[in-house]
Amino acid sequence: MKQRPRIYYSEAQKAQMWARWKEGWTMHQIAHLFDRGHSSIHRIIAESSGIQPPLRRRSHLALTLVEREEISRALVTGHSIRSIAARIGRAPSTVSREIKRNNAGARRRDRRLTTLRL
Repeated sequence: MKQRPRIYYSEAQKAQMWARWKEGWTMHQIAHLFDRGHSSIHRIIAESSGIQPPLRRRSHLALTLVEREEISRALVTGHSIRSIAARIGRAPSTVSREIKRNNAGARRRDRRLTTLRL
């Protein structure tokens, strides 16, 4: 028997699975809807013991993309960490951690380029 490659379901497909499961459909019926085996549906349903997990949302404490872009632009123009923090309404330590987290890759690339030039 030929094995099919693993399928990754989209969020819309998972929502449809959960809606059918809640309506009382069997795993075989749901699987037939997607032209898959019931075991692929079982994997999704069993991960949370048959109870639909809540939607994932970012914490309100996490920096937004707009805030990250503002930090990036302010750094390029030479603003201090404290002035950036005041501008976006966050603690200076939050801005500092974001800078440290995202500049590590740039420093590694710079170091690698320097060693290649030698």
